Amino acid sequence: MTGGAVGSGGAIGSGGVTGTGGASSGGASSSGGASPPAGGATGARTGGAGGAGTARGGGGGAVTAGSGGHAGGSGATSSGGVTAVASSGPPETKPLGYGQDTTGGGSTPAMDASSMAEVQAAIDAYAGSGGLTIRYTGHFDFSSIPDPCTQWQLPAQIVEIKKKNDITLLGADGSAANFGVHIASSSSNIIVRNMTFGLLPGGDAADAISLEGMSGGFPINVWIDHNELFSSMATCAGAGDSSFDGLVDIKKGADKVTVSYNYLHDHHKVSLNGYSDSDTAVRHVTFHHNVFENVGSRTPLQRGGYSHLLNNVFDKIDTSGINVRMSGYTLIEGNAFSNVENPVTSRDSSAIGFWDIRANNNVTGPADFATFGITWVASTSTPTADATAWTTSAPYPDSLGYTYAVDAAACVQAGLSQVAGAGKGLATLLCK
Repeated sequence: MTGGAVGSGGAIGSGGVTGTGGASSGGASSSGGASPPAGGATGARTGGAGGAGTARGGGGGAVTAGSGGHAGGSGATSSGGVTAVASSGPPETKPLGYGQDTTGGGSTPAMDASSMAEVQAAIDAYAGSGGLTIRYTGHFDFSSIPDPCTQWQLPAQIVEIKKKNDITLLGADGSAANFGVHIASSSSNIIVRNMTFGLLPGGDAADAISLEGMSGGFPINVWIDHNELFSSMATCAGAGDSSFDGLVDIKKGADKVTVSYNYLHDHHKVSLNGYSDSDTAVRHVTFHHNVFENVGSRTPLQRGGYSHLLNNVFDKIDTSGINVRMSGYTLIEGNAFSNVENPVTSRDSSAIGFWDIRANNNVTGPADFATFGITWVASTSTPTADATAWTTSAPYPDSLGYTYAVDAAACVQAGLSQVAGAGKGLATLLCK
């Protein structure tokens, strides 16, 4: 490992929103050696060429992503006579949301690490507080896994951050990892940023990013920002939908978390907030400006606690989207839903949860469902509640404790995919 000068908050590489008009999410490519496997995730990805992807935006010329990742939505779109113009803004220097106090490694010089072993060695050698920034420079060629169904039978590969504080794990542009990160016990003030995690081995023993409380305490103040996380929608013999575990799982007391500007795609069960019906700790999680694309469910699955889902894109979800249960509360505002089955629901637990719905793209509710490809399939579980009326079931009771602006859902649909994910210069979305 060598020293470096990259801190936890600076811009990385290039990227941002370019051009106007509609675009497809496939076709973009960049150097860096990471490429998708046959039969695995679709759409262009950081460091590699992708499949056809999902069309976004309305009419006009193509839009090209800046430095790898998926090419995304348009620079401008119109809905109901209102034009939304999207462009790229500067990186955030601190998180918005419940994880707002997270600073990670701060201004400490970065140590380069090119492998999972080097990352773990740097964490193990660190005293545990005062600041550690690791710049991950490793590469993984995802085309070396032609059959994603071979992965679940392999041993899990996980970097563990346990009882250590003030850490930033920052991916270099073009890097890619075939291992996950476990933030455990009393670890606090942790940032994971600009990383690409894909097709992890280990099946249900391997989350891409996992926050988990233990007997020694629970993680607090965590920022998960501008990462790309994916596996495959394949259903593997003997494994079912547990061929891969979660992309971002938050459980057993983990609290004060912001998940922002991530590209989460091609995966069965995306984000578990609470590992069982008994895990109803009062967690606080903000999901803002994330793209959930071509996934099965759990965007997120929430048991208890509070979540704020602000300005996300939900595109092609084939089982259920936001599933809030066990008396949890979620505030859902300024999001763009398209081609989603059961976008907001409460099912498969012993108690329902509650939602506060504000200013999403389907503003008129049922009248807009067909326009945006929103469908509903009734659950056989009891109790169950679905947001089929697209109205608030209970006002959001938490005071949030932070200020924010809500971007127009049309702008989010148009431009978010250009800046979400790794290799985008940590760019943010600006809407006019």
